[in-house]
Amino acid sequence: MVSARILVSDPLAEEGLEILRREFAVDVKTDLKGDQLVAIIGNYDALLVRSGTEVTARVIEAAGKLRFIGRAGAGVDNINMEAATRRGIIVANAPEGNTLAATEHTMAMMLSLARSIPQANASLKRKEWKRSKFMGVELNEKTLGIVGLGRIGREVSKRASAMGMHIVGYDPFISKDRAAQMGVEALSLEELFRVSDVITVHTPLIKETRHIINAQTIATMKDGVRIINCARGGIIDEKALCDGIKSGKVAGAALDVFEEEPPLASPLLDLDQVITTPHLGASTVEAQQNVAVSIAKQCISVLKGGSAKYIVNAPIVPAEYADTIEPFALLAEKMARFLIQLMGGRVEKVELTFSGELASLGKNTRYITLMALKGLLDPILQVPVNIVNAEFIAKERGISVSETTTPDVEGFKSLVTIKVRTETMEETMSGTVFFKGRSRIVAIGGYTMDMIPEGYVIVSRHLDKPGVIGRASTILGKGNVNIAGMQVGRINPGEQAIMVLNVDSEVTSEMMDEIRSMPGIFTAVFARISDNLI
Repeated sequence: MVSARILVSDPLAEEGLEILRREFAVDVKTDLKGDQLVAIIGNYDALLVRSGTEVTARVIEAAGKLRFIGRAGAGVDNINMEAATRRGIIVANAPEGNTLAATEHTMAMMLSLARSIPQANASLKRKEWKRSKFMGVELNEKTLGIVGLGRIGREVSKRASAMGMHIVGYDPFISKDRAAQMGVEALSLEELFRVSDVITVHTPLIKETRHIINAQTIATMKDGVRIINCARGGIIDEKALCDGIKSGKVAGAALDVFEEEPPLASPLLDLDQVITTPHLGASTVEAQQNVAVSIAKQCISVLKGGSAKYIVNAPIVPAEYADTIEPFALLAEKMARFLIQLMGGRVEKVELTFSGELASLGKNTRYITLMALKGLLDPILQVPVNIVNAEFIAKERGISVSETTTPDVEGFKSLVTIKVRTETMEETMSGTVFFKGRSRIVAIGGYTMDMIPEGYVIVSRHLDKPGVIGRASTILGKGNVNIAGMQVGRINPGEQAIMVLNVDSEVTSEMMDEIRSMPGIFTAVFARISDNLI
C-alpha cells in the first residue's frame, strides 16, 4: 500500500469513503474552521471537499505535502486556484456526477416559477382557497435563454425543448454550428437577454460571470421575464434582482444559490414572487454517491502517480482526441527532457510547431505544450514540475513560450518540433508517433534519424571520417557499457556529423571525458530519457 493520508473536510457519501479506505489512511473531520484546517493540513497528501470548506491561499501555503485537492461536485470557487497551481497541486472536480440532479432541479424550479406551486401550496396549507391569486403561464412556445451550454445547460435544453420551448443560448466556447446540433440558437448575451421569456444561468462564478445579470442587463429584458439560478451565487446581482421584481420588470425568480449563504438577511426572502431552496441542486442520493465515487477514484489515481480525469487547473484532453494527443504529449515530454540535457545556459525561449494532422487540433495541442514544458523544466529545477504549474513556472522565470501550427509536413502524417534557445545556444528536435503509439525522434538539429526515445543516450557531434565511431565504441566496451542502438546522421560527407547511441546503462563522467578527448569529437553529452513518464 502507498503511504499517504487523505483529509475529508466536508461530508462525503460512504461509497466514496469506502473506496478511499481500501487504499489509504482517511480522516473525516468536518466543520473545521480556518485556523483548525491550517494547523493540520500539513499532515495530508490530499484534501477532499464539497462547498463548505474554504481552501484559501493560507491553507495551501501550510500544506507542505499536499498533491491533490478534490471537489466532490462541479463548482471550485471555494478553492484558491492560483495558489494551488503555483504549488503544482492538482485540483479536480466531479462535474458529471450531479449533472442530472442539477438539471432536474432547474426544471422543477422553472415549472414551479411558471405555476407558483410553492406559494399555492403554502396558501392552501393556511386553509386558504384563492385560485385566482395563482394564475400561471404556460412554458409551451416560450423562449428559454440558457447562459452556459455545458453539461447541465445542454441537459436543460433537451428537456425544455421536449416541452415545446424555443431554446436560445450563449456560451463563448460553443460555435453556432455546435449549438445548432444541440437544437439551440446561439446568440450574443445581449440578444439572449432581450428575447428570452425565461432565463437560466449555468456558468461557473469567475470574474467574467460575476453579476452578469445586473440592473443594466435587467433593463434590457422583456417585461415579465422570469430568472432562474441553480448554478452559483454571485452570477446575479441580488439587489438589482430585488429592485427588478419590486418594479414589476421581473415577474419572478427561482434561486437555489445566493451571494451569501445562508441568505437569512436577504430581502429576496420577503418577496412572494421569489422561490428559494437552500442550495439543493446536487442534493439527490444518486448525485452524492456519484460525485463521491468519482472524486475518490481520481484521488487514488493521483496519489499512485497517475492523473485525474477532471483536472480544472490544467487542460483536459477531449475523449475524441485522446488517442492522438496523449502519445504526442508523452513524446514531447521526452524530447524536451532530452533537449535540455544537450544544452547549456539559461533557457530563454521555447517554440513548439505542430505540423500535419496535429495542426487541425487547434487549442487541444495545449496539453502537448504543457507536457513539453514539464519535461524541459523538471531536470533543472528543485521544485516539483507538472502540467499544473509548468506554464506558471516558465513565465515566472521569464521563459517565452510560443506555439505554431502548419498543415504542411513532408514524409509524416503529423510532426511535433521543439526548438529551445538558451543564452548560449539553440537546438531543435522533431518527433512523430506511428501506429499503436510507437514514437520516434526523427531529427536533431537538422540531422535526420529514427531514434527510440527511451533509456540512456550519448549524443556526439564529430568530424565525418573513419575511425571516430569505432574508437567511441571501444571506450564504452572497455567500461562494460552495451550499445543498444546507434543512429548516425550527416549533411555533407567529410563535414560535421551526429551520432546518437542508445546504451543499456549509465556512462561515467570519466568515460565521457575520454570520448570528448578523442580526435574529431567536437561535443559529446550523456543524457537520461525517462521511460515511465506520467
